[in-house]
Amino acid sequence: MAIKVLVVDDTDHVRRMLCEMLQLDGFEVVGEASNGQEAIDKATETTPDVVVMDYKMPGIDGLTAATKIRETRPDQGIVLYSAYLDEAIEQKAKDAGIAMCIGKVEGLNQLERHLTEICRDLASS
Repeated sequence: MAIKVLVVDDTDHVRRMLCEMLQLDGFEVVGEASNGQEAIDKATETTPDVVVMDYKMPGIDGLTAATKIRETRPDQGIVLYSAYLDEAIEQKAKDAGIAMCIGKVEGLNQLERHLTEICRDLASS
């Protein structure tokens, strides 16, 4: 069974590219969102295994959206996939219940590997 992923990024071409690449590699993209509020709504509607969340977005940022998603879906796997990572953001992400932070510079291969690991960990707990 394919891992269900919700992709959240405010940059249209980045979001589309992520969706296409994840689908090509066997993931099931169950939804897309371009901002934090859409992410919150779509996480409830689509029940993904993992949410791939950008950090900097207009309106509600990725950390705030992650916190709100986990209020209603406490076991939701969330990966922060952002170009803006430092120790302070990674600590805030951990506090928000985000499973992992991956820099966009690390690339899609790292993201896909970690998505699989997170789902395996969620399934075993």
